[in-house]
Amino acid sequence: MKNLILNIGKKSRKAFSVNLTTKKKNKVLKDYYQLIYKEKKNIINENKKDIRIAINKRLKRNIIKRLELNNEKILGLIDTIKNVVKLKDPTNVTLKKWKRPNGLNISKITVPIGVIGVIYESRPNVTSDVASLCFKSGNPVILKGGSEAYYSNRILSKLFRNSLKKNKIDQNFVQFINLKDRKVVDILLTKMSKFIDIIIPRGGKGLVKKVQNISHVPIVGHLEGICHTYVDKDANQKMAIDVVHNAKLRNTAICGATETVLIHEKIIKKIGLPILKNLEKNGCKIIGDNKIKKIYKKNIQKATNKDWSKEYLSSTVSVKSVKNINEAINHINKFGTMHTDSIITKNQKSAKKFLKAVKSSIAMHNTSTQFADGGEFGFGGEVGISTSVLPPRGPVGLEQLVSYKYQITSQGKIRN
Repeated sequence: MKNLILNIGKKSRKAFSVNLTTKKKNKVLKDYYQLIYKEKKNIINENKKDIRIAINKRLKRNIIKRLELNNEKILGLIDTIKNVVKLKDPTNVTLKKWKRPNGLNISKITVPIGVIGVIYESRPNVTSDVASLCFKSGNPVILKGGSEAYYSNRILSKLFRNSLKKNKIDQNFVQFINLKDRKVVDILLTKMSKFIDIIIPRGGKGLVKKVQNISHVPIVGHLEGICHTYVDKDANQKMAIDVVHNAKLRNTAICGATETVLIHEKIIKKIGLPILKNLEKNGCKIIGDNKIKKIYKKNIQKATNKDWSKEYLSSTVSVKSVKNINEAINHINKFGTMHTDSIITKNQKSAKKFLKAVKSSIAMHNTSTQFADGGEFGFGGEVGISTSVLPPRGPVGLEQLVSYKYQITSQGKIRN
């Protein structure tokens, strides 16, 4: 197994030596989405194999839902690839040019990062999204999908390779590891530093923690999405109700779902209560601090310190009262995971203060945290979200999948 994985790495490294024009890249991507459309029935049939296995294994319903590919979802895959085609090629872009008094002409130019390894769970759309983004940015990719989506991932990666072959390009720009054995992940993380430049984990806390703990390769990603929505004393009531509802309940299973709502103590009765009633009416379990429990007067669970650090990924939310915006910011910076945090307020001064002071990779004003997504940012999709203080931060899309180098020219200059 180790030799097989090492061979995959060698093939990726060889593919990386091939320079491709933007025209060629886009032709491959167009052929790819046309193949997906043509092979819709076969893709759905392969996906049904995964669904049957998942049902027999009694996997959770939300996992099966994420796993499922139907006609609508396949058209969504195609739309994402079409968006990537439309976007400007992020490579070979001159970011800056300047001339020094010492006679040096310096250019800062974007280049592909290198071979990217992506380890992910459940969602077959990751296969087509990531392969398209990595290819357009000139990065060969090694895909290790979860065993629960094995057949779906296999056919989607095969179709990409077919498109590469049709265009007479090294098929090893995209490689899918055809093994279900979990030891594959250990080999990727500990034995492949010569061949893989970056590892991107996309999945649950267990997977990401393992990658962070044992990887010998640099990582881009996040462990948890403990996102907050702070309802300020100057919030508009209707906006606050609508935004909090969407931020929590639109899709509870994504990392951009709000897990803690902070409410200014002066507006708990006027705005806080309608927010909580709306959440509860729509099936959301509320865990509140003492002040919230006292004012809401419902049979809600009392919050402990541990609840402020929980990523529920379900219809459960922690709710805390705060004295002012400073307490809200301090709470977020203490318990948050630098993912996505939002303030609801009409006060522009408060909004500016919040946006500047929270440490989040994505800070929002009067906006649902569920917009934390590369597609919504216009990035053509994402390979993941990074909460690192080093770039890239936030959704990692096409433009974030490049590095840069300095190109220097002179008229035979030598240094004194």
